[in-house]
Amino acid sequence: MKLLEDIVVIDFSQFLSGPSASLRLADMGARVIKVEKPVTGDICRQLYVSDVKIEGESTIFHAINRNKQSYAADLKDADDLEKIKQLLAEADVMMHNFRPGVMQRLGLDYESVKKINPSIVYAEISGYGNEGPWKDLPGQDLLLQAASGLAWLSNNHAENPTPVGVAAVDILAGTHIAQGILAALYKRGVNGEGALVQVSMFESVLDFQFEVLTCYYNDGNKLPVRSAVNSGHAYIAAPYGIYSTKNGYIALAMTDIVRLGSLLGCEALKTFTHAGDWFDKRDEIKKILADHLQQATAGHWLQILQSADIWCAPVLDYDALIKEEAYRVLNMEITVTTGNGLSVKTTRCPIRVDGKLLVNTTGAPLLGEHNEVIDAQFGLVNALQQVAKP
Repeated sequence: MKLLEDIVVIDFSQFLSGPSASLRLADMGARVIKVEKPVTGDICRQLYVSDVKIEGESTIFHAINRNKQSYAADLKDADDLEKIKQLLAEADVMMHNFRPGVMQRLGLDYESVKKINPSIVYAEISGYGNEGPWKDLPGQDLLLQAASGLAWLSNNHAENPTPVGVAAVDILAGTHIAQGILAALYKRGVNGEGALVQVSMFESVLDFQFEVLTCYYNDGNKLPVRSAVNSGHAYIAAPYGIYSTKNGYIALAMTDIVRLGSLLGCEALKTFTHAGDWFDKRDEIKKILADHLQQATAGHWLQILQSADIWCAPVLDYDALIKEEAYRVLNMEITVTTGNGLSVKTTRCPIRVDGKLLVNTTGAPLLGEHNEVIDAQFGLVNALQQVAKP
């Protein structure tokens, strides 16, 4: 199902934030043309998070750039830049995630591109926005998690701040810019006008924490306090957190402590009859619960709790996850094929429309794989060729 059929996206972005957004647009049927530097291409091609490589390139690149076309162009070369401007004249969306000022120096800032194509939706992701003392700092995921307070929220009170184990800020910013692009395309469909859509990773990760920040703003700027035992959320009472058992871990969300004590056969928990104590004395409660859960296996406790409709879950690693029927029934895995015929297994788009999956089996492109096709289809010519025209 191609919801965005005939929409052409010119994507200059690298790494994860911008490419994750254009991936989602491609999943919805847009034609995404990825503009890359000759020879080296997107730096993400060499961004290794493990020793796993596919065709000499990183698995991340293949996961986040499937179903796109690659156009190699040197933006500092006059002929290549001329071709890119011709391409932008025919595009619906342009995206980039360079630091502030880079596109202006290249003559590809919004005002310049708008003169070429007044109806274009121009989208840019920055690290910290275009103003302020941090605007030129690198927009790297771990650094944003640290500077925004997100890493500080995780782990127990006496332990080090802990980042999320995936590039959460990158993907959040990509999600937000994709939302903005879709809204701007809708607006353009109504009145024919283009738009400038801007998202900073900093704003994205702050918005991600709206729940906790709203409490902070309205509580006299009192800092949230992580619980000392099995911390899961600074503002949520016991038993919220992850607990070790005799042979694994379980997660427990919000529930009645007295009822929990009855179900688990833990008499000490049944003494906390006042709901207010579940927050004020959460470390005491969690310590009692943590010690009690060591007496039996995760499966034993989950059978009791799930039968009673208590909010709980096993803590699974990937080996255990993919064996679960709940995982298998979703058919989250797809196999895509690269231009060299190599098969790569990855995850599919999570969106369903009218009960149908948005699936495409085209893999990530080789660097410059589609130059000839795009030159021909869009009639791109360099500056010398233009001068030679009769």
